Amino acid sequence: MKNYRIAAIPGDGIGKEVVAAGTEVLDVLAKRDGGFTMSFDHFDWGSEYYKKHGVMMPSDGRDQIKDHDAIYFGAVGAPDVPDHVTLWGLRLAICQPFDQYANVRPTRILSGIESPLRNVKSTELDWVIVRENSEGEYAGQGGRSHVGLPEEVATEVSIFTRAGVTRIMRFAFDLARSRPRKKLTVVTKSNAQRNGMVMWDEIAKEVAAEYPDVEWDKMLVDAMTMRMTLRPETLDTIVATNLHADILSDLAAALAGSLGIAPTANLNPEGKFPSMFEPIHGSAFDITGQGIANPVATFWSAVMMLDHLGEKAASERLMRAVERVTANPDLHTPDLGGKATTRQVTDAVIAAIQGDNK
Repeated sequence: MKNYRIAAIPGDGIGKEVVAAGTEVLDVLAKRDGGFTMSFDHFDWGSEYYKKHGVMMPSDGRDQIKDHDAIYFGAVGAPDVPDHVTLWGLRLAICQPFDQYANVRPTRILSGIESPLRNVKSTELDWVIVRENSEGEYAGQGGRSHVGLPEEVATEVSIFTRAGVTRIMRFAFDLARSRPRKKLTVVTKSNAQRNGMVMWDEIAKEVAAEYPDVEWDKMLVDAMTMRMTLRPETLDTIVATNLHADILSDLAAALAGSLGIAPTANLNPEGKFPSMFEPIHGSAFDITGQGIANPVATFWSAVMMLDHLGEKAASERLMRAVERVTANPDLHTPDLGGKATTRQVTDAVIAAIQGDNK
């Protein structure tokens, strides 16, 4: 029997609440399926760790988790710690050295959830956004000089490499090919950003020649926001840069009903390093400790983790359980307009797993 070692990093705010719910559900799922087990190693890294030690995680933190089968991450960020400290000190400190270059964010309208888009059907909003996750606008290049003086200068340098763009483009075309519609939209801003974005366009065209069975088009990112809201049915798989996809995927989650249901996979497709799975909603300190955080995004992230580990039957069972629960408005948390608690949603998903006879 396969045992998967999972590094659980709840992080900050509601991350602790939803990862606790997620590990509980995964334990039940593993027992229900019987073909595998999961052991969780818990790491207390995050803003509280930073306040005690001056760093978000220990210097050998990556060595502690590099041999795990996957990483289950909650959220990072606290009101009293600068955002760039928390992000670069933990999440990006894992993503970039572990070369998790493909960030995958599925978006669809789950059973029982209503989109804010008027009259949109669930079949018309079923997307996967692929975000380049290792370079681009979040490469971390740049600096500041003459700090505090009137002539202060700050630079933020976007880095685009042929190797980096080519591999994410191939990943996106492969993903598009695996989906029923075999359709890909490439998003850039090449009218204004005439170097890196033009290279994106050129490489997209080169790679597209290897995938004659995939229909593809390209959009400028500003026009893409209109297309997502006015013509969602024309989209399927989407690929964009680190910054652009970061923004577009939050819009996508909102259009599907809530950030509280949106999952993420940070993949190292070659398997040289563990991949990381997380909800996209952030630490949400405004509701921390109230027991009302929506765990659905964390459960859906676990679905993606199980898929990545090759446990397809368990992945499908968990997704069925999640949608059985979302189909019941009485089990919607406040972000979806309901009154359910994290505990109630978790218990309902567990009951759905145990009652699933497929």
